[in-house]
Amino acid sequence: MNPLLSLVIIILVVVGVISVIVSAYNKLVMLKFNVSKAFANIDVLLKQRADEIPNLIKVVKEYSSYESGVLEKLTEVRTRFLNTKDTNEKIVLANEMDKAVKSIFAVSENYPDLKAALSFTQLQTRVSELENAIADRREFFNESVTMYNIGITEFPPVVLAKLLGYKEKTLLEISEQEKQYNGVQF
Repeated sequence: MNPLLSLVIIILVVVGVISVIVSAYNKLVMLKFNVSKAFANIDVLLKQRADEIPNLIKVVKEYSSYESGVLEKLTEVRTRFLNTKDTNEKIVLANEMDKAVKSIFAVSENYPDLKAALSFTQLQTRVSELENAIADRREFFNESVTMYNIGITEFPPVVLAKLLGYKEKTLLEISEQEKQYNGVQF
């Protein structure tokens, strides 16, 4: 075999392997930053919702003798959410806040004075608007996380992902309460 031909074949193989590695690396970086961007968009709204929670708790406390455990739990989860920097922990805490806020709104049905209070209805409207915006962005975030999780488990990128320490990310979940539909009620 011609030594020049052998050298050309070796160079082509090396260039091919390097281009596969570079392509896999670039894909992983793109997926990672896409997830970060998607969560940053949600994080803004989650922070706004967390900022409204103290006002909501204050109004609910003024108008009801609602079980203080739920209000304390909501306050504790909000504090932990604001203090954590870990994205996965923020997702878990955001899911917990969703459940607590929805239970406060559900229980408010039992307190006509609370439902009639302008401050409560304004806060409820504001939090509902934030929830709708979060739901819109949650879909994009979950799609980004799914693509990222697939990307770090595909071959050959899985090898590079393990070397770089990429780990699976958590989806924002829909609570069981959100999945239930009790029909239209009058």
